[in-house]
Amino acid sequence: MSRDITTSLLNSLDDPVVYPFLAIDIDFSSGPLYMWSGYGDLVIGSKTYLGAGQLLNVSSVEETTEIEAKGATITMSGIPSSFLSLALTEPYQGRECRIYFGMTSAPADYVEVFAGELDQMNISEEATSATVAVTVENILIKLERPVVRRFTSEDQKSRFPSDRGLEFVAGLQDKEVFWGKPKPK
Repeated sequence: MSRDITTSLLNSLDDPVVYPFLAIDIDFSSGPLYMWSGYGDLVIGSKTYLGAGQLLNVSSVEETTEIEAKGATITMSGIPSSFLSLALTEPYQGRECRIYFGMTSAPADYVEVFAGELDQMNISEEATSATVAVTVENILIKLERPVVRRFTSEDQKSRFPSDRGLEFVAGLQDKEVFWGKPKPK
């Protein structure tokens, strides 16, 4: 992770007192959700992050030397039951999620520590509030998914409509080719 840290962020980690934060971007279809691990609003770039304080918990984010898809879990607790319907109706699977790390002394200096897609949402409801835990799969999980592509003109045109490169592949299927000899009569 240190390869992505700016010099000023690295220097602020050496300060006698540090105030780190985690910021989360979740790109829901109804609109983006920006939260951070402190209180009040925090402006990073052009985005305003809503402070969730102790109500927001992010599991450890691991990075290994192997090519592995390590996930993360984001837990939001104390959510009023009236807002729970939004979590239940929002199509969340496959939505993009990013987790950032930075210091409140210089919020413009931050580093992305995780990028992935929302996978599962577990909801634990109590009388007046609820806890929502969302698992986020690393973007490397895409390497484990099979790519279903065909060597056909139709498949090629589904991605590139004006491409005619595979137009004659179907006609070659049972074609007999006489290489270096004249065609028999």
